[in-house]
Amino acid sequence: MIHEIGWFMYHSVMKTIITVIDTLTEWVGKTASWLVLALVLLICYDVAMRYLFQQGSIALQELEWHLFALIFLLGSAYTLKHDEHVRVDILYQSRFVSDKQRAWINILGTVFFLLPFCILILITAWPFVENAFYYKEGSPDPGGLPYRYLLKGSLLVAFGLLILQGLSGLLKNIIKLKETQ
Repeated sequence: MIHEIGWFMYHSVMKTIITVIDTLTEWVGKTASWLVLALVLLICYDVAMRYLFQQGSIALQELEWHLFALIFLLGSAYTLKHDEHVRVDILYQSRFVSDKQRAWINILGTVFFLLPFCILILITAWPFVENAFYYKEGSPDPGGLPYRYLLKGSLLVAFGLLILQGLSGLLKNIIKLKETQ
């Protein structure tokens, strides 16, 4: 009886954490998806200006790759949440693998690959980003964008979100394991 009450409390707390993380990830992902439209419009404008009016802009070209980077960086946690990331599904999607085994594969993959990789990126990127913010790094090209440090800062945000979403997935798989017992 006490064991059941304890699991119910942990389950409730885990569900709340999952909901908060998933809501944040969903909001960031949907917001970042609007950057795709902005990027398409920007590229169309840039191409039209270059080919119709022979006027190019370094700042526009840099803004294009900044938006492209933000789409992928900020969309990574959203992609993980919806289980649409790239993975080798040789065994995972097999009919011979049970839901419990899939949960274990996800838990082990998160604990031994996703989280350590994200933490490694955060640790190694921190001085790089800190330096960019300290010097308010901008484009080295004449006519380029002055706020490159903001793009570099998005590395920390993106991998932080990926860690959070990884923790959400980890909790979901723990619940799934408990429910399949």
